[in-house]
Amino acid sequence: MFIRADNPRLWRAFRLLAVAVMLLGAAGFDSAHAAVGKARPKKTADRLPVRGIHLRAPAKTDLQTALDFIRDVLPKEGVNTLILEFNYEFDYQSRPEFANPRALNKADVEQLAAACRARNIELIPQINCLGHQSSSRTTGKLLRLHPEFDETPGKYPENKDIYCRSYCPLHPDVHEVLFDLMDELAAACNAKSFHVGMDEVFILADPDCPRCKGRNPADLFAGEVERLRDHLRSRGCRMWMWGDRFLDAKTTGLGRWEAADNGTAPAVDRVPKDIVICDWHYEKAPDTPRYFAEKGFDVVACPWRKSNVALDQLAHIRAIRGGADKAVASRALGMVQTTWCGFGAFVQAYQAQTGSPTPVKNNAAEAAQCFRTLFAAIRQPNPK
Repeated sequence: MFIRADNPRLWRAFRLLAVAVMLLGAAGFDSAHAAVGKARPKKTADRLPVRGIHLRAPAKTDLQTALDFIRDVLPKEGVNTLILEFNYEFDYQSRPEFANPRALNKADVEQLAAACRARNIELIPQINCLGHQSSSRTTGKLLRLHPEFDETPGKYPENKDIYCRSYCPLHPDVHEVLFDLMDELAAACNAKSFHVGMDEVFILADPDCPRCKGRNPADLFAGEVERLRDHLRSRGCRMWMWGDRFLDAKTTGLGRWEAADNGTAPAVDRVPKDIVICDWHYEKAPDTPRYFAEKGFDVVACPWRKSNVALDQLAHIRAIRGGADKAVASRALGMVQTTWCGFGAFVQAYQAQTGSPTPVKNNAAEAAQCFRTLFAAIRQPNPK
């Protein structure tokens, strides 16, 4: 229709009609957009913010295997978080005594970091802090090179009658060394988060330690957590850690491995809440992620080799995320599969499976099967 510009009445009517049409159209668009917006949260709730796997850092000879696995397999499975446990298996330069030419070096790790970035996977390096400073008869590199840091120097020859050694958190020089190593590794990984371990700490406040004897274990543990967290935060890294020492073995009935019987549990109320708790349970799936989320921590549930346990843990996380308390719901971040075997061994076990139950019974095969089962379930919409 043609409206003459020299007819003011018709021209004004036409403009009013055009404005009305635009307003009606906008209202229709907003209604449709609102309808889509209402449909989106369900999908968003199903999509866990953290879909991770914890692996030991690859040997130098497995670098290409690791790069291929990151580029090809992890995106297919839906993984967006990779925790690599290095400890002292890295060619450190900041502390020459920790140099290890046979381990991955800065250039190697930068390749891993680049592969992760290209696939939108967060790479989180790990060094075990406080506990796990020995394994069987072998004392770890930190205490071999610096025996003065040992919480129990001279005790337990060949580590007899203990599970693992601890460093003394009150030694005046231990953090200067440890922080140099952490900073170097974090820089090589271009890390925004850093995992400090701290699980299964059985030796703390030893009566023969000149600095720690007579002290409250919860205070010592909380102090070390806060010191590590403060340092990492100053470097732009968020701290991740295992959560077992924050659980009380007696009240939970979980026993001394998955929870603490040496007095560290009260530390849960004495540490900053911006730490991510990795809540590991391998035989059963207690609803401990809810405990941590209600305490104010972000939490991920961590299975190992039992698929039924992993699926129950996933159900707990989804139930928390779907709860009425939105603040608590937002803290249930997702799942992290643990493996506890070499990187190369896990890749081989993963490739040997088709996703069906396997008769092979070893750490790598069972962890790989659990990983496949868990991530197949993660990729499915929440049934509830």
